[in-house]
Amino acid sequence: MISTIKLLLKDLLHQAGVEVRWLRHVNSEESVLRSIVAATRPTAVLDVGANVGQFAGVVRKLGYRGSIVSFEAIPAVHAVLSAAAKSDSNWVVAPCAALGSSPGSAPMHISQNSVSSSLLPMHSTHLNAAPDSVYVDSQVVRVERLDMLAAGLVPAAGDLLLKIDTQGYERPVLEGATALLPRICAIQVELSLVPLYEGAASFTEMVAFIQNLGYELFSIVPGFRDVQSGRLLQVDGFFVRH
Repeated sequence: MISTIKLLLKDLLHQAGVEVRWLRHVNSEESVLRSIVAATRPTAVLDVGANVGQFAGVVRKLGYRGSIVSFEAIPAVHAVLSAAAKSDSNWVVAPCAALGSSPGSAPMHISQNSVSSSLLPMHSTHLNAAPDSVYVDSQVVRVERLDMLAAGLVPAAGDLLLKIDTQGYERPVLEGATALLPRICAIQVELSLVPLYEGAASFTEMVAFIQNLGYELFSIVPGFRDVQSGRLLQVDGFFVRH
């Protein structure tokens, strides 16, 4: 019945001069994540750079009901995230800290829109494309390794899906996750096509680094774009273990 209705609708639209093609796969974050979660069945999702919990909302919308562990470095944002997680018994928020290759502390540059906040200085290319990403404050935050901060928060066994959204600081996060890597079955990470943050790894450097860890590129989804020039500045890269 459904296929018949589709054919009738397509015929009517064709008569009106509109060509319709039904797409089985849509290149979006949700569709790629759905495929990866279905294939890997992670026991837990590690949400690094959680902000106020947007990514947790996405994976719950996809039907994932496993454990989510979120990490956020800015105290004010961490408080909002923690409040949001209280409504979900299988969603844990780690103690407030940034993640890097080694423990310590560092100044966090806080952006006006909060989602562009980073441990790295911002390039003018980013600011010109998104004026609301301007840094408005700086705050010294605690820095921890992911494998140390996650200890005791993730299930003792099972595969993990790791999402990293740390505005140019993705490689140090992975360098601080070595003890967890044998359990990480898939990685979602931001990849910059042009320099957006000073000292950040380039697209090719990050892809090569993650591949050398034993993962292969599964899909790329367009992300941050300069709407004035139309240039794509950043994408989400999805990797799965060989």
